[in-house]
Amino acid sequence: MAAGALCAKANADRMRTLRVRVKPGSRVDALVELEDGSYEARVKALPVDGKANVALIALVAAHFDVRKAQVNIKSGASARIKLIQIVD
Repeated sequence: MAAGALCAKANADRMRTLRVRVKPGSRVDALVELEDGSYEARVKALPVDGKANVALIALVAAHFDVRKAQVNIKSGASARIKLIQIVD
């Protein structure tokens, strides 16, 4: 296996992808795992100027004990259902 392929595999092993349904404008910030393995995120921030996305990234980072820079919205930035990528 080439060195580049080994590096890509090592990086893939350190990434997690979560399916998250976001409910902005909630009373409290909370991240709950559902029975199907996806998550439901409740954030206080409203979906204006990306504030709910920023709150979601902070919530996921705190829940998984990683830095906010390690959490990315992979898809669904303007949708309620998002794919979140966490790089360990």
